[in-house]
Amino acid sequence: MAKVKVKTHSGAKKRFKITGSGKVKYQHTNKRHRLTQKDTKRKRIARNAGVCDATNAPAIKKLIPYM
Repeated sequence: MAKVKVKTHSGAKKRFKITGSGKVKYQHTNKRHRLTQKDTKRKRIARNAGVCDATNAPAIKKLIPYM
């Protein structure tokens, strides 16, 4: 029997990318609005991409199977 195709979760495909080594990459929050009252350190840390924890990565990879 043929393998069933899995639909990609449309929310997850907008938020996560898989790196070449198989890790899950995402952008930090709190960089959209009201930036004048946020601390410079907080905004600087949010600039860089984050990497998901190894415990959450398998669940996220199931949501984006073809990425």
